[in-house]
Amino acid sequence: MPGPFARSRHRRPNPLWCQVLVLIVAAAGPRLARAQQPTSPAVSAHAREVHAAGMIFDGHNDLPWRLRTEGDQALRKFDLSKRLTSGHTDIPRLRDGGVKAQFWSVYIPSEHKDPAITVMEQIDLVKRMVARYPADLEMAYSADDVERIVKAGKIASLIGIEGGVAIENRLSLLRTFHALGARYMTLAHNATLDWVDAALDVPRHDGLTAFGERVVREMNRLGILVDISHVSPATMADVLRVSRAPVIASHSSAFARCPSPRNVPDDILKLVRQNGGVVMVNFFPGFIVPEFGALRRKALFDIQAKFPDPAARRKAMQLWFESDAARPAKGAVRDVADHIDHLVKVAGVDHVGLGSDFDGIVATPVGLEDVSCYPRITQALLDRGYQPADIHKIMGQNALRALRKAGEVARALETAEPEIDDTKPEPLGD
Repeated sequence: MPGPFARSRHRRPNPLWCQVLVLIVAAAGPRLARAQQPTSPAVSAHAREVHAAGMIFDGHNDLPWRLRTEGDQALRKFDLSKRLTSGHTDIPRLRDGGVKAQFWSVYIPSEHKDPAITVMEQIDLVKRMVARYPADLEMAYSADDVERIVKAGKIASLIGIEGGVAIENRLSLLRTFHALGARYMTLAHNATLDWVDAALDVPRHDGLTAFGERVVREMNRLGILVDISHVSPATMADVLRVSRAPVIASHSSAFARCPSPRNVPDDILKLVRQNGGVVMVNFFPGFIVPEFGALRRKALFDIQAKFPDPAARRKAMQLWFESDAARPAKGAVRDVADHIDHLVKVAGVDHVGLGSDFDGIVATPVGLEDVSCYPRITQALLDRGYQPADIHKIMGQNALRALRKAGEVARALETAEPEIDDTKPEPLGD
């Protein structure tokens, strides 16, 4: 999800470079300074043909939150029908990347005031954004919708809630969000909630509480995919024990390749395989390349010591992310392909997808700078011997299958009683 440092390209030289350059060189370290600069694979005509024949169905894009933080909830500042010079996403680049279905994240920080209202505002933003560009975007609420919209030549747009804090401990709000169009919910963000442990916070429940299990069951009944990105391994295991529908990790990578708490361990990957779920690779270098986290922390420490002013620190870090010194640690397309390889090896090719986290991350691997770059992943997988049919699964068919199965489970549970909130009787009014 978004950090405090917005990404922008085509920036004029800044005087801070003079002060930051020494810090950048020092932070890079001797080993990374000697490392070969990553390069992007050229995309062959064959790779483009394979890519176009499939369907990129990305599990996580934070453009709605970027629009909110940029003060463009009215959709007047950025014209998404034109190629932008900032951010990761616009319609021309989506078309270049072959994106045919996209889960737009309606994110809510764990500590945010009025989380349910904020998420409703984000859902409203997504629907207005889609309505603004009817020639290219259309809302989808089911796997059948996705197939119909893609066949019509448009980009199927779906809604995923990032952060279970949105339901404010109320199952009624979960049903409300489903009615508004949400088709997955990430159970937590970076903070442990009253009913679920997060990956980056102190665990309090050893996974899910009894209420958390009720949330999962109600999501199954409604047809909302349960998203285990951002939750602890114990929570992942509990979800996989309780859920009758396929589970997704909408934007996580392989822990064995990069030991971030945000990634999925091998024992969980094996359970995902049994469940029929999908782990969708996140492109953030901190979840892809082990060295990136240490290098970023060193740069941040040095910059904090150098710049007491918060605005100056943010600018300095922004410059560092875009510097040549950071480039080797950011990794490249091959590093993302390494994570795909590992997920295929442990979970199986039917259980791997893509969840870029574009417009929610402060840096990207070299060669995956924005949504136009997905064909490079197809090329990398072809170079490793993957067959087109398996590439199509990874790029989108697996995500579509999970969504379809969640709908089938919901239909099978149509006669099941909903999970009702425990409320006290209201006193009669005068």
